[in-house]
Amino acid sequence: MTQLQEVSVDDIKHLVSERAIQGETMLLNMGPQHPSTHGVLRLLLELDGETVVNCIPDIGYLHTGIEKNMESKTYAKAEVMTDRLDYLNTVGNNLAYSMAVEKLVELDVPDRAQSIRVILAELQRIASHLIWLGTTGLDVAAMSTFLYCFRERESILDILEMCSGQRMMTTYIRPGGLWRDVPVEFEAAVRQFIKIFPRRVDEYEALLSRNPLFLDRTFGIGKISAEDALNLGMTGPALRATGINWDLRKARPYCGYEQYEFTVPTRTEGDVYARYIVRIEELRQSLKIVEQALNKMPFGPVRSSNHKFVPPPRSEIGINMEALIHHFKLWTEGFSAPQGSIYYAVESPRGELGVYLVSDGGPNPYRIHWRTPSFDNLQALPYMAKGVLVADLVAIIGSVDIVLGDVDR
Repeated sequence: MTQLQEVSVDDIKHLVSERAIQGETMLLNMGPQHPSTHGVLRLLLELDGETVVNCIPDIGYLHTGIEKNMESKTYAKAEVMTDRLDYLNTVGNNLAYSMAVEKLVELDVPDRAQSIRVILAELQRIASHLIWLGTTGLDVAAMSTFLYCFRERESILDILEMCSGQRMMTTYIRPGGLWRDVPVEFEAAVRQFIKIFPRRVDEYEALLSRNPLFLDRTFGIGKISAEDALNLGMTGPALRATGINWDLRKARPYCGYEQYEFTVPTRTEGDVYARYIVRIEELRQSLKIVEQALNKMPFGPVRSSNHKFVPPPRSEIGINMEALIHHFKLWTEGFSAPQGSIYYAVESPRGELGVYLVSDGGPNPYRIHWRTPSFDNLQALPYMAKGVLVADLVAIIGSVDIVLGDVDR
């Protein structure tokens, strides 16, 4: 149930207009428990009737202290916490952290592992966009889209479970490669998904793209200029919907993305509908990358042979004393990284996901800081919301595609 509760003017005098101080406009809370905020987010709204005069996001309700908790663990043990940041991009979180550690200790990654990383990261991107599309459909009263999107997402979660044993919190990508090689059923499952998914995207578009009701709720709503988007540090589909062609997979390729052919979808309108179109096209482009990576996937190992940083295969532990020692020391003491600091970023479904790592030479990271796209993109909400109706605010929040675990950390 929607709950809008009146708040005290004294607490927010420095944030609202003079009209609110004089009582000419109304101050209301939207959230922090509200179905359309996609998490525990409080919005302080200043309303003139049903028109939004001002919108102030209030975050921190989901703060978990993940960064500080990671600093109390060894590099290997800290990775399991990355799954809990953006819980719709767990593979991407693993990838960003693993590549940051690999850069810090100069660790190699086999080619087969790189290809599998790309396949799973793009499948995760598709799954994340499906969640966004389905929940956005619900926000604007399109129930069928929600059901269809979750149907396809189940296929992707089945593939993740096949590889890692977990549907969501996989911790499958690890520094130096992967936890283990993909099972023999992996290729057939991915190819089956590649076969059926293009028709399903066409179905989504048939339901929404020219639907008069959907157009009324999205076209020209929640606009933001390219200049404002850049000044606010926005990234991902929300930035590309303003006409800025910026995607780390193209601009600063990693995991061999330079060898795959794909385009970066952009629009220039900067409204809710533009953000929808960009993500729909990204579904198709991600599928193209998955197919190319699957066709090029070489045979070979999926973990680095540098046992100073990477545990040896479990099959060696029972027959090789040195492997047993390495395994025991890595999981009890961890490895010491050289002193220094690095920053590494990947393109998540929401934008630039970066990890800043500082090492003091010990087995635990001295400092970990995450640059999460949801945190920066959320800053744009006051710009997008000014002058719209309260009912339109629901669609705008959904179009930014925030995950509160990604915001609060």
